[in-house]
Amino acid sequence: MLLRELNEARCGQPFEKLGWVYNKEQSLWSLRVWLPHATAVAVRRIESKAVECNLDCLNPEGLFEAAFPGLSDPFTYVLQVNYPDAKTEIVDPYQFHDEAFRGLAELKHSADNLYRTLGAQLMETEINGVSVKGVRFAVYAPSAMAVSLIGDFNYWDGRRHPMQRSLCGHWVLFVPGLEVGTRYKFELKDLYGHCLPHKADPVGFYADQYPSFASVVYDHKQYAWHDADWQQSQRNNKLEQPLSVYEMHFASWKRHEDGSSLSYREMADQLIPYLQEMNYTHIELMPIMEHPFSGSWGYQPLGLFAPTSRFGSADDFKYFVDCCHQAGIGVILDWVPAHFPSDSHGLARFDGTPLYEYEDPRRGWHPDWNSYIYDFGRDTVRQFLIASALYWLDHFHIDGLRVDAVASMLYWDYSRDDGQWVPNVDGGNHNYEAISLLQWFNREVYERYPHAMTIAEESTAFAGVSRPTYTGGLGFTFKWNMGWMNDSLRYMAKEPIHRKYHHNDLTFSMVYHYNENFVLSLSHDEVVHGKQSLLYKMPGDEWQQAANLRTYMGYMYAHPGKKLNFMGTEIAQASEWDHDGQLDWWLLGFDKHRGQKNLIRDLNKLYRSEPALYDADYLQTGFEWLDHADWENSSLLMLRRNKEQDSFIIAACNFTPVPRDGFRIGVPEEGRYHIVLNTDNSEYWGGDYFVGAEVFHSENVESHGKSHSIVLNLPPLATVFIKKMAE
Repeated sequence: MLLRELNEARCGQPFEKLGWVYNKEQSLWSLRVWLPHATAVAVRRIESKAVECNLDCLNPEGLFEAAFPGLSDPFTYVLQVNYPDAKTEIVDPYQFHDEAFRGLAELKHSADNLYRTLGAQLMETEINGVSVKGVRFAVYAPSAMAVSLIGDFNYWDGRRHPMQRSLCGHWVLFVPGLEVGTRYKFELKDLYGHCLPHKADPVGFYADQYPSFASVVYDHKQYAWHDADWQQSQRNNKLEQPLSVYEMHFASWKRHEDGSSLSYREMADQLIPYLQEMNYTHIELMPIMEHPFSGSWGYQPLGLFAPTSRFGSADDFKYFVDCCHQAGIGVILDWVPAHFPSDSHGLARFDGTPLYEYEDPRRGWHPDWNSYIYDFGRDTVRQFLIASALYWLDHFHIDGLRVDAVASMLYWDYSRDDGQWVPNVDGGNHNYEAISLLQWFNREVYERYPHAMTIAEESTAFAGVSRPTYTGGLGFTFKWNMGWMNDSLRYMAKEPIHRKYHHNDLTFSMVYHYNENFVLSLSHDEVVHGKQSLLYKMPGDEWQQAANLRTYMGYMYAHPGKKLNFMGTEIAQASEWDHDGQLDWWLLGFDKHRGQKNLIRDLNKLYRSEPALYDADYLQTGFEWLDHADWENSSLLMLRRNKEQDSFIIAACNFTPVPRDGFRIGVPEEGRYHIVLNTDNSEYWGGDYFVGAEVFHSENVESHGKSHSIVLNLPPLATVFIKKMAE
């Protein structure tokens, strides 16, 4: 019976049947080992070179045993093994019961214990003065009949390293001698004994690419960080800080001449100086977690604890983040708890049952992405997801997590027709389990990493996304303003002559602006799937398209809310984003595209240098319409004030190609004013239309509800920023 279990890789309790076995009736210790294809086995004490005895071969398949009469306490041993073509020594895993189970009892106490306990954990123990190093493996598969560890070290043979089942459904084994770089997977038998596809480690820290998708043992303690100054500087209120984010897809920002991607370290050398030149405060990476299909852009991840090995090692990615921090640039990661792909080596039907996903396809299958949906009500899944979020903040010093597809998590009927979804217990469409998970996620992040930020991509009017959990909100720091994006881009697509009939598209966002902490986002989703690039969304001839885009970018930076732009916006990318290519850097050989780059650089610089443009984003004292009703001329006047109310910036937008000469603007204070940025400047490929005097002296003429005003010529298709000069 035992031989059959071992030979068919169905042994679920190897510690009871291998290693030291005690016969109570005979008061006798025996040593039993299972070494397929071995021809002879001898045993010695670990602290001695002398052979203790030779084991008897019970079966030529590889089962050996010897009795030790008179032995009172088992000793730690080394096996000397003969194979037909080799000899080797093995420290038998099945004598390390306590080491195999170490840490499991603490799993339930804290989510971050999960990535410190499960997966492949390097371990060292000392026995009789001898150090034994190895790797302790632990994986959760409660419905499996048996689980084996397989890898290069055992010829991917599931018979050789059966794992031990715990009472709570984890399978564990400590294997001495394994080191960093060891490739491994798990071979599972389902409840009926059927062999499942070999599974990668759900908590694996590193992984091979196609075709193996093997997990790889990794040491997170070897990298030495140098970002202490950055970490100290981030102890601030993110709502009051400038946040200008460069969203990018790692593989397609820039490539080598042969088309291959830049590595993490190469990207640190090339991207960071560019971000500094462009005055961005943060970078947001589309999912960097390991994913099997590049065409998913990372949004179908399977390795929620592993940076993709496409671009280098986990330490290489740490180096990239470290360099960003040393250069004063924060790093935000896209994190995807909304769904996962059905690849056979992944989480789907992991132990033969829906262990990670909802069983009912009306809840557990996403029709838009043809992927599984996590069971947000299951404690083990919730802990798994929260642990993943904390892991990136812990091991990689990430500054923030942007949670993708939040709306799809919040509603049972998201993208489903009647009859294709199951209501909640109250008969409604809210997914209470997902809501509580997101609240727990935010509480855990802020409790453990109070200076990190969380950002929701949430496209509906769900209330309180960026409000504290103690008030019933989801607890995010920020929420993407999808309404502003849709409305404003719809407006900009109109010919200027028609824009006056759609003026509300530009102003409506301020009606609800104070309901959430919004980020104005122009993301990758707006420049793919036939939507055209931002430049080609704009109407008119070549000059008007560029001028419209510049005007729009000025409006964006003047509008309250943090800023996010997808890569390529800053060079007025003409084509849609191609994840298999790179940005059209050759465009910078043309004045039009260099002009857009110069504008974004200067907008970011102005934004970061003027607290009036950022530190009161979510205070009603920080914004005032000077004129939002001039629909006839398609113009806007905005007044931005800082938190202390001792500084202000005026932004004037002209969304028509008609100049507004003698344009009067009300100002809050008398004094001298000057233009600090004009999107029509020739440096930006603008027309350099005559604005007026370099210094504008206020007149005691009432306008826009103010007792004083200035007069200037407002250029066509332009946004100008005006500031009072110091006395």
